[in-house]
Amino acid sequence: MLLAAIAPVFVIILAGFLLRRSGLLSAQADASLMRIYVNLLYPCLILVTILGNPALHQRANVWLPPVAGFLTVALGFLFCWIGARLLRVPRGASTRTFTYVTGIYNFGYTAIPVVGSLFGSRALGVLFIFNLGVEVAFWMGASLILSTERDRSAWRKVINAPVVTILCAVALNFLNLKEHTPVWILAALQMLGGAAIPLALLLTGAIITDFLGEARPSRTDGVRLAGACGLRLGVLPLVFLGLAHLLPGTVELKQVLVVQSAMPAAMLPVVLCKHYGSEVGLAVQIVIGTTCLALLTMPYWISFGLKILGV
Repeated sequence: MLLAAIAPVFVIILAGFLLRRSGLLSAQADASLMRIYVNLLYPCLILVTILGNPALHQRANVWLPPVAGFLTVALGFLFCWIGARLLRVPRGASTRTFTYVTGIYNFGYTAIPVVGSLFGSRALGVLFIFNLGVEVAFWMGASLILSTERDRSAWRKVINAPVVTILCAVALNFLNLKEHTPVWILAALQMLGGAAIPLALLLTGAIITDFLGEARPSRTDGVRLAGACGLRLGVLPLVFLGLAHLLPGTVELKQVLVVQSAMPAAMLPVVLCKHYGSEVGLAVQIVIGTTCLALLTMPYWISFGLKILGV
């Protein structure tokens, strides 16, 4: 069952890789497709998942998941900074890149289909709430870790279409808006939302193709890459599961934490590394390395997490 939930994610990423290599998905199309995803498809997926979701009538599933999401990223940064020191990663751009890229996991594109497939809409709704805290920590980290100067513009990125949609959808769910929404509108939202994650995964595969030219490892990079994989896919899953055990969370939150514990490094930090002048090559190696290795480690971490947490 776990492999059946995880394998399609990597198959679609591979399809995006092949589409880019064949020229059927051009780099010029990325920006417009991403805008459609962020401003239309993803908000539709959020709406159809949160509206009418009984798990989000529990107050614990509204306030605690964002706190947990923020803590997972903050702890990730702390452990990765310590790891950079132990691995003797050169101070400056190398340490900033290693800490930020390894500390951020793929909390959206990869996690959403896995949570939805394994646990259904109840846990998926909690995942969207959880990701609010991750978003705040994500952009805070860009400002405090990657930037050599305090970049206040990064904070503005926290207010985006998906975040606003989540906040509005939670409020509307408490008002039971779904009961008063025409069926044809809900059907349209369902169709649009269903296209969100496949499109995002195709773009992920395509963008990985573009990054491959910057992923040539040197001997030193190999040490840092091995350390990043060990932290992201070995140490941090244990930290996440420990947090899930300690927090007084609901079953849905624990399910979300189990899946997030197994995630590889996220891709957007590579773009931010370019923006802030950090080591893009190292960032690309960490993203590609952890993504490929996660295909093997994700089933084991999820199975282990569900067993020890009893969910």
